[in-house]
Amino acid sequence: MTSVSRFSAVCAATLTLVVAGCGGSGGDAPPPLDPRDSAGGVSGNLSDTRLTDIPGLGGGDGAAQGGGLTPVNRFLWRASLDTLAFLPLNSTDPFTGVIATDWAASPDAPNERFKVTAYVQSPQLSANALKVAVFREVRAADGGWASAPVSGSTARQLEDAILVRARQLRIGERESQG
Repeated sequence: MTSVSRFSAVCAATLTLVVAGCGGSGGDAPPPLDPRDSAGGVSGNLSDTRLTDIPGLGGGDGAAQGGGLTPVNRFLWRASLDTLAFLPLNSTDPFTGVIATDWAASPDAPNERFKVTAYVQSPQLSANALKVAVFREVRAADGGWASAPVSGSTARQLEDAILVRARQLRIGERESQG
């Protein structure tokens, strides 16, 4: 099994577990995020932040937003964070819709590493609103890292998993509202 197909298999298995094991949060909403803290991007995990708590962002399924900011679909945003939770986050920026992970290597393949960047580009919950880029590096003979090709299906599998999770979140919210 090649290292790329091994990573794809690990991603698919992890994503299946993430999607299957995700349920409602059942807790109180976190305090609002101060938009001044994320103007240049926020390092760390914003998975407990709701976009509806950020002025001008994430009003729902495509409703126009004020404030001159590009609204980001809150279901795609949350689903992206949930789906990419198996990788360490490098930065997140709800204003631009960018979630970037840090490099991570599998214990089964320590000589290769991956990172992912997800772009939520629209207030619509649709496949066109999401783009995922996967980057791969392999350890060179000198110990440094060199870029390596990634199967095109890997990014597509991650996009599909994010879209499935986003739809689950939307359905869950509608069911809880009655």
